[in-house]
Amino acid sequence: MIKGSFTVIAVLFAGLVPAQQLFPALSGETSDGKEVTLPLASGKGYTIIGLAYSQKAQPALEEWFEPAYLRFIAKHGLFAGAYQCNVYFVPLFTGLNKAAYEPSMRKFRKSASPQVVDHVVFAKAELDLLKDALGLADKDAPYFFVLDREGRIIHREQGAFTEEKLEAIEEVMLR
Repeated sequence: MIKGSFTVIAVLFAGLVPAQQLFPALSGETSDGKEVTLPLASGKGYTIIGLAYSQKAQPALEEWFEPAYLRFIAKHGLFAGAYQCNVYFVPLFTGLNKAAYEPSMRKFRKSASPQVVDHVVFAKAELDLLKDALGLADKDAPYFFVLDREGRIIHREQGAFTEEKLEAIEEVMLR
């Protein structure tokens, strides 16, 4: 049995990345006000981080909520019990968009599925630093990163949800 924890964040292109690239620290909060810094320092396997930084990318990130929840958190699927992972979806507020932070969080609190609430981290950040570190060139797409126990990016996906992308993420954790 393979054990681990999983974090995904979408990036500009899909595929494997050099193992030495670390995911930069990103602080935020859950809708109930709990502070979270990603990647987690637990060292327990994989982490999947989904990230969107524009209003156009937000709906595409939300398309991932249910299928990622079912596969990686609720453990539905043939191999879903073969690994442990943490999954976080991060709406990122940058620049002038930071003014939408509080209204967006209030709206999310009212409408979010209870299963997903603990896996959404609202964050404010300087976009240029993250764009350079993670290759976030397309503001209209969500990015997904799979991190190993040490916070190194081992896989990335970008764009709207597809079953193939979900399976590619899972395959990395089964190796």
